[in-house]
Amino acid sequence: MKALLRSPSPYVLVACAALILALGMGMRNTFGLFLQPMSLDLQLPRGVFALAIAIQMLAWGISQPIFGALADRYGAARIVVLGGLFYAGGLLLMANASGPWALHGGIGILVGMGTSAAGFAVVLGPVGRAFPPEKRSMALGIASAGGSAGQLIMALVGGALIDSMGWAAALLVMAIIAAFIIPLALGVRGKSAGDGGPAQSLREALREASGNKNYWLLCAGFFVCGFHVAFIATHLPPYLADNDMQTMLAATAIAIIGFFNILGTLASGWLGGKYRQNYVLSIYYLARAVIIAGFLIFPVTETSVLIFAALMGFMWLGTVPLTSGLVAQIFGARYLGALFGIVFFSHQIGGFLGAWLGGYLFDLTGNYDVAWMIAIALGVLAALIHWPISDRPIIRTTEGA
Repeated sequence: MKALLRSPSPYVLVACAALILALGMGMRNTFGLFLQPMSLDLQLPRGVFALAIAIQMLAWGISQPIFGALADRYGAARIVVLGGLFYAGGLLLMANASGPWALHGGIGILVGMGTSAAGFAVVLGPVGRAFPPEKRSMALGIASAGGSAGQLIMALVGGALIDSMGWAAALLVMAIIAAFIIPLALGVRGKSAGDGGPAQSLREALREASGNKNYWLLCAGFFVCGFHVAFIATHLPPYLADNDMQTMLAATAIAIIGFFNILGTLASGWLGGKYRQNYVLSIYYLARAVIIAGFLIFPVTETSVLIFAALMGFMWLGTVPLTSGLVAQIFGARYLGALFGIVFFSHQIGGFLGAWLGGYLFDLTGNYDVAWMIAIALGVLAALIHWPISDRPIIRTTEGA
């Protein structure tokens, strides 16, 4: 019994955090595969499904600071259990959807809250506190890579399930898989701890961050990341279908994004420990803009799709350990869950627009051209935003300061 109550070792914590993210992030990045078959069977325009994904991003973002703060105070394990329950319940509701409201409530609100409670701000908080600053970026990179590994596996699993069983049965199987998040919560149990600096309340930490321009620049830059990943994950599969590409090519592309994201996230964790993290972020976002522009310039073929997926995958979630690492470096790791949760809310606002605007613009114009152009412009903007960020830690000389 005492062994169960004892906090896990830092390396067990990283492993379980990676597995939790593998399940939660892995599955939610496959939902674009369901857009076309569900829209056709339910006789709904693409904008309805896109709005459900957009609601998911917003529900995820709104609840992320709350769950992050609760995890900082009461420990991540309890919040992760709640996330597993929300996630599985949302997939069950989605599997039985017959119209827009079940989609919006299932894949939208419930899955959004489940992804939040078992997501980055909750599980990366204890990881960030478990390692000293010189090892923190790499540990965050390894944990974040779990989401990439899950995307690699679940994209192929999801595509195969849809082809063999149909979308409804596929979602039922995925609901069972999501339930495994609950026992994995044991691996991130234990209360939070201070980071060795002067005592500080959550309210003081929030006031300190809100008065710091670097914090707002991080929020603005992460908005762009959300737009990119939500738009591509949601609309790349139907975009490929519009170009007469087969369903399994879309699943393979999402899987390749996941595979190369494992490499990219680990690389970003290493780069963040060696170079200034804001400079690495600027390069990542500029590279995204160039990659998207190249994808649009060349004809859509199987080769161009796979190359795009590989290059974009390397930049996919590499922003997460770098952004969360900057938050921890500047403000300390004590309230990393809450502070990164707010930054992540900005990410989800971008995700809302990326998912919804892609569907809206398609229904309005009949193609995704304008949405792709917006994604390129935002990538350049994010590169400019991150460059001037100062990564110097805040020095607090008085208790509570």
